[in-house]
Amino acid sequence: MNRALPAVRLRVPTDEDAVAWHRAFDDPDVMEFHGGRSAELSVYEELTARQRRHDAELGLCLWTMLDEAGAVIGFTGAQPWPHSWGPAGELEIGWRLGRGHWGKGYVTAAARETLERVSAAGVKSVVAMVDSRNERSIAVTRRLGMELAETFRTPASEREGHCYRLIL
Repeated sequence: MNRALPAVRLRVPTDEDAVAWHRAFDDPDVMEFHGGRSAELSVYEELTARQRRHDAELGLCLWTMLDEAGAVIGFTGAQPWPHSWGPAGELEIGWRLGRGHWGKGYVTAAARETLERVSAAGVKSVVAMVDSRNERSIAVTRRLGMELAETFRTPASEREGHCYRLIL
């Protein structure tokens, strides 16, 4: 069954969004594949500042995701892969959503908007790095038409991960 996706709005993260992200992601279920525990506010302050730099330099970033009412519910977007392992030098798309908004189509809608923006910027391909146990994110990659390109082990956790790729 194909249902209509919800309306989402994406914006460059503000200083205040660091607090909203911290609040939205302060949940063990949300953080299960991102270190397993909540991050300090300072992590989101640095992350939002870095995304504003990406936007200024590249015109792309992890954008704050807003629902129909204008509430911050997570982020989605694109940024250069930041590690020396994995798809170094490639553009990664990613997303994270507050638990109360799961299963409603927000990530798929926002990721599709991300792909439109990335394509309009002239990017030819993107990757998505996903923990191999993260069935929800794997399902999003499939809905976006991405294909499994490689399997890897993360250096810090030694977990198996997947690199999905999409040629735009």
